[in-house]
Amino acid sequence: MSERPSPLQVGVIGAGWWATFAHIPAILAHPRAELLAVQSRSLSKADRVANDFGAKHALTDPVELLDLPGLDAVVVSTTPNMHYAQAKAALQRGKHVLIEKPMTFTAAEAKELCDLADAQGVQLLISCPWHFTPHGIEVREMIRRGELGEIRMISLLMTNPIDKLLKGINTTPTHGQDNVYIQPCHGSYNEPAIAGGGQIYCQISHAAAYLTFLTGLRPGEVFARFENEGSVNDIYDALTVTLENGALVSIASTGATPMSERNYEVRVYGTKGIFLLELWKGEAVFVPFEGERRVLPPLPAEGIYPDRGPLDNFVDAALGLAPNGSEGRLGYAAMQVIEAAVESAKTNRPVKVFT
Repeated sequence: MSERPSPLQVGVIGAGWWATFAHIPAILAHPRAELLAVQSRSLSKADRVANDFGAKHALTDPVELLDLPGLDAVVVSTTPNMHYAQAKAALQRGKHVLIEKPMTFTAAEAKELCDLADAQGVQLLISCPWHFTPHGIEVREMIRRGELGEIRMISLLMTNPIDKLLKGINTTPTHGQDNVYIQPCHGSYNEPAIAGGGQIYCQISHAAAYLTFLTGLRPGEVFARFENEGSVNDIYDALTVTLENGALVSIASTGATPMSERNYEVRVYGTKGIFLLELWKGEAVFVPFEGERRVLPPLPAEGIYPDRGPLDNFVDAALGLAPNGSEGRLGYAAMQVIEAAVESAKTNRPVKVFT
């Protein structure tokens, strides 16, 4: 990797709740990044964010932001219906792009963005903080080294209390935040035309990307059932995914859970051992078929969900200082699962994934 001069000049398209909570503070804290511009549909909101966080420009038009002189990289943190067009415009201009999840509305759109980033020689990173925990990175490397043997089965349970967001009952974030700088707009999570769908787009976008992140394997077939609980969006989701090597995966996920009982349990079953991950608890255990059980050091509270991890890695990768730890093709793999799951839930049939 070739190192280029810093600091990286970064613009943020969609300076709303998550951008002002995670991405913009991470830009300001990074020693090799500068916040060049912020964009919001509301000029008053853009001005407020620019003034409070020290951005040089406050804009309402994403294209004006992309055409600013000196801009190197862009965070696309708008609602999901805007991700594809805005990321594509940035990539076409040769800008590095950090894109929020869900990456797009369709797998074809996600693949197009990945191919465009490759053609332009720029970084495309999907914003999945779970890809930056020491436990997840350790499991991935052990799988790559063959210490678990052949992966045969994965069991995944993911819950996070966002059902009220998905139902449009309120817009209060549910990550245990106090004094939220900007609340999500009504519709951002509960309008299908804006959000894509419910739990499948909002949360399983994390879980589906994590499968390929850990194993390096892509999805081959998906069967899914959804329960909407009277909502226009799916609230309870159950998926059976077959990976390209034949490994069987079960994913259960819902947003209908108390804050006090969030689950992200990942069980990876290989021919040489089992890995037990408790992501919301910061715990990980390796149980080999031969040898002693190994407990990884528990993560401190601040390391369980490294919300600034994607931005930190994005800047370093764009500057040639580190490899991309959450490349766009993980988001593409997630969109393949999501798209197939939505079709399967409609037809009550398994859906093949074609790469």
